[in-house]
Amino acid sequence: MEAVLGHLRQAIEHGEYAVGDQLPSEAALSREFEVSRSVVREALRGLQALGLTVSRTGRGTFVTASGPPENPTFGDYSARDLVEVRRHVEVPVAAYAARRRDADQLARLADLVDRMDAETADAAWVALDSQFHVTIARASGNPVFAKVIEEIRDALARQSAFLNHLGGRRTQSNVEHRRIVTAIAEGEEDAAAAAMTEHLDHVEKTLTTIVRPARAGEAETGTTA
Repeated sequence: MEAVLGHLRQAIEHGEYAVGDQLPSEAALSREFEVSRSVVREALRGLQALGLTVSRTGRGTFVTASGPPENPTFGDYSARDLVEVRRHVEVPVAAYAARRRDADQLARLADLVDRMDAETADAAWVALDSQFHVTIARASGNPVFAKVIEEIRDALARQSAFLNHLGGRRTQSNVEHRRIVTAIAEGEEDAAAAAMTEHLDHVEKTLTTIVRPARAGEAETGTTA
């Protein structure tokens, strides 16, 4: 799927398919790339998630943009706004949770990370991910923190689905979530804040890699355009 998506994205960004053009049918793309139609279908969904195409029932898939937005929107909030707010809220929240969590909240967090490890369905995993972050906010003991995370819960779920579909984040997120829970369970405030910071760093890096792959590569090597 990643190979097909990458090829189609490059074709759109290089002008082989202009805005307004219709992409070949699923069947035609399946023959061209020698993959199943289900693989093509997932790649087309990826193009839609990037904001490059739109699917019109009974008509096909049409190009709507020559490149993805640098700051995609998830529900009512942009990716940039979400990352900024999460750093200022969820990092201290993790530290407070390490200090104030109770036994029931710890059990809830442990259950959630176990279920996320075992979950294979994307939509179900995203729902668990949302519950995970809300539970940590509630464990902070501050209802205002919990209110903030609940307010952006839908946007976080949309962002999570985007990252999983286009960035393959789910497995690594499971590892990062477990580190956060371990630090909270051990009452290590600094370690909990550091683990949450690392998690959000990876979220931001993956977002950048998805929407600006060339610039992300340049940043990693220290080169400029």
